[in-house]
Amino acid sequence: MPEQNVSTSSMTNVLIIDDETQIRKFLDIALRAQGYKTLLAENGQKGLEILALHGADLVILDLGLPDLDGAEVLAELRVWSHVPVIVLSVRSREEEKVKLLDAGAQ
Repeated sequence: MPEQNVSTSSMTNVLIIDDETQIRKFLDIALRAQGYKTLLAENGQKGLEILALHGADLVILDLGLPDLDGAEVLAELRVWSHVPVIVLSVRSREEEKVKLLDAGAQ
């Protein structure tokens, strides 16, 4: 697959869905320093609500969320959105990763 260049001019709003406060803060600071606008959610349901209300050009999604599994969040948002999703995971099982890629993760 060819590498895609992402510029802040074409992709400005990034939704970060992660229950770990330190990870949310780190991503928020790093992305804003590069000129992106960020939206933050601490769980899957809140992330889906923010995406429905405000939209986003990109979603960064943690799989280990307290309310909904990240795979459930991805499946739900794929029903009504084609926003690119980058998945963060410490999961090591290959079949889980393939399942998420098949569901539309990047």
